[in-house]
Amino acid sequence: MKPGPIIAMVLLVFLGMWLVLQPALSRSHSDLTLLVGAHEIMLERTQHEGQAAYNIISPRSLRSDTPVTHDRLDEFIDAQITSWNARPAFERHLLGFFNITSWGTFGWVAIGLVGQAAFFGRMFVQWIISERSRISTVPEIFWWFSFIGGVCLFTYFVWRVDIVGVLGQSTGIVIYARNLKLIHKEKQRCAAPIDTSAEPEPST
Repeated sequence: MKPGPIIAMVLLVFLGMWLVLQPALSRSHSDLTLLVGAHEIMLERTQHEGQAAYNIISPRSLRSDTPVTHDRLDEFIDAQITSWNARPAFERHLLGFFNITSWGTFGWVAIGLVGQAAFFGRMFVQWIISERSRISTVPEIFWWFSFIGGVCLFTYFVWRVDIVGVLGQSTGIVIYARNLKLIHKEKQRCAAPIDTSAEPEPST
């Protein structure tokens, strides 16, 4: 076995772990986490004008140069609850269902759904082709669906800060890509013209 795929697999695993580690470290700096509906707010304890206060770490839309002082914390929380309840009920239910804080992040969920659909599609296509040929067959499109699904799910799990999902897809992506490369090489060999100049002439 060539070392290239193994090296690529190890590098992708470390890349995935590094990408997950960055937001995970940001979360670890939070001293107070508030969950308002599907809205997660992370605060970091600090001092402002000699009294206890909180800096808003996440989401960015709520960040301010002026920390939220301790005596205004209840007022801040009430304002977030009022803002959340002001949304239509169907919107609050859908955001909670997809476990997202705003429609701006739904694109990440869509990437995950595309990846999951590709993973289902690869098995469905492989099953249909195998049934038609009456023999277990793995077509080329199986590997294309696998590769696309793997990349999409890898991206989605990085956004979700899910180390288990990232590790699961890191190795798979390299395997899918390697199979596609082997198929491409095989097609090139089959398409190459056969050199008959060295063949002996038939005797008369």
